[in-house]
Amino acid sequence: MKVLCPCGSGKEFEHCCAPFLTGTAIAPDAEALMRSRYSAYTLGDEAYLRVTWDVRTCPAERIVHDDPTQWLGLEVKKYALDTGKTDSATVEFVARYKIGGRAHRLHEVSRFSREDGKWFYVDGNFPTKDDKKRKDK
Repeated sequence: MKVLCPCGSGKEFEHCCAPFLTGTAIAPDAEALMRSRYSAYTLGDEAYLRVTWDVRTCPAERIVHDDPTQWLGLEVKKYALDTGKTDSATVEFVARYKIGGRAHRLHEVSRFSREDGKWFYVDGNFPTKDDKKRKDK
């Protein structure tokens, strides 16, 4: 039975994020890493989230909680290498989920860095309506 990848790529899981989660391949770019991290959240894969998080910013407390989060989908809005750099990038995305029957959305602009050929999540910020207004001016 074919299972689509939770990351929303439209590809089969085994040909998309599964090789990254199992360690048989490394994400070729920051967008692929971000998608695989989303898949890890949907699967509750704490270990993968930790090994793909920059050690300088990775929290000591648990990343995946035992709450009844139902992940609904991921939309990548923008992926870009930072200007003049090949080892840092940003990915803007919206992740939708439900907790206790109530829908939520997480809109984040995440920063990634590459060290020794591997991409790592550094941190992210949450754009506001004011950010969009400033950008549109």
